[in-house]
Amino acid sequence: MPATVAASTSHRRPARRGSSRRATVAALRFGRLAAMGLVASLILVAGVSGSWGTAQHVMLTKGREQGTIEVARCGADRCSGPYTPLSSGSQARARVVIEKTVAVRTGQTYSVVIKPGGDEVVRSGPAGVLYAWVPMGGALLLASVVVAGGLGRARWGWVLAGSGMALLTAAFLAV
Repeated sequence: MPATVAASTSHRRPARRGSSRRATVAALRFGRLAAMGLVASLILVAGVSGSWGTAQHVMLTKGREQGTIEVARCGADRCSGPYTPLSSGSQARARVVIEKTVAVRTGQTYSVVIKPGGDEVVRSGPAGVLYAWVPMGGALLLASVVVAGGLGRARWGWVLAGSGMALLTAAFLAV
């Protein structure tokens, strides 16, 4: 009988080790999924935050001054020109400032919205909306790598990557 007891005791020890190993693997897997989910969420929140600073002025235009700017001069990072009002209550200005991008050229006229409390303007219309959300497009592309690789959700990664590419392509074509 002692041989039977020894055999049954040695059989129980590996079962306990296996269950604790499975629990450790499950805890590590959960930790990895939680960490990667947090990273992906932070990337997307940063994309929204980066886009909203400009997008709020372009998308929520009620009560804002709207008009056009004819770009007269461009510096290293800003362009300027006269502002012609289109909305009621808006006043003409001799000089307003717009951020210099690849989409802003000297001599061109753009529809704009004036940011409250200054002489800075942002592009309006479909091109302005798409351009405002470009940081979100980049965040979608970056988050797609985290979702596909870190979370192991390849389909969701492709959806995020496709959405980011569609947004960036539309912004490139519209601007």
